[in-house]
Amino acid sequence: MSDAPVASQAALRFPENPSSWHSVAIFASRYGYAIASHLLILLVWQLVVVSGSVPSFILPSPQATLATLADPSYRWFSNTMTTAAEVYGGYTLGAATAIVLALLFSWVRSLEKLTMPAVVSFNMIPKVAMGPLMIVWFKYGIGPNMLIAFSICFFPILLTSLRGLREVDPDLLDLVNSLNGSRWQLFIKIQLPSALPYIFSGMKVGAILAVAGAIVGEFLGSDRGLGYLMMQVQVGLDTPAMFMALLLITLVGMSLYGVVLLLERLLVTRDARLV
Repeated sequence: MSDAPVASQAALRFPENPSSWHSVAIFASRYGYAIASHLLILLVWQLVVVSGSVPSFILPSPQATLATLADPSYRWFSNTMTTAAEVYGGYTLGAATAIVLALLFSWVRSLEKLTMPAVVSFNMIPKVAMGPLMIVWFKYGIGPNMLIAFSICFFPILLTSLRGLREVDPDLLDLVNSLNGSRWQLFIKIQLPSALPYIFSGMKVGAILAVAGAIVGEFLGSDRGLGYLMMQVQVGLDTPAMFMALLLITLVGMSLYGVVLLLERLLVTRDARLV
């Protein structure tokens, strides 16, 4: 009788819940290495600063970088929202246009032969060189920076989406055609499911490029945004603020990449994912 309370207390202290441990294991396998790698970067950063081998105006400490968030003169929230709007807006426009064009190209080969050379030629134009023209045409603002982000992320999504729409099992196509299936049924039932892994592969690359495009636009001509802020504080060698702006730009890009990954997990089975 005396052993029963002890056993019950042990059970309360160490509950056996395999599903909970399984969830923890899944979380660790998915995100453990990513968290560990970022913590390692912070540790190395702190160690380099503490060692004194690098002057503080070149490499500020993590504490000095985070302290800039308390300074209202940087307008962190409004500048971050501006950059996020440019990144998300340009990326959404680029992804939607690329997927629609890929679908049209897969349906009408003559349209691809007519349009694709012009698309390739447009993509060969350095986007930095387009910046002054964007300023002349549209002046300063979020719109021109969205267009630069669009122009950079559009092409890789188009190419991968077009390849995915064509990587279809010919036997499945013959089966649908033999059953007198419509083009829309062919697209919904066959083409789209098989193309989704390729589409999301291009979208993940495009998410990275969209961030670069928006920042390039802010560097070339803008009156707000994190890229604009970096150019302003560079004059005074305010490296903590520059590092903080860089971290916030990274967070904006990671949030967009995370949204794409979430959509991929919802729409594409694990075995079908390319990356």
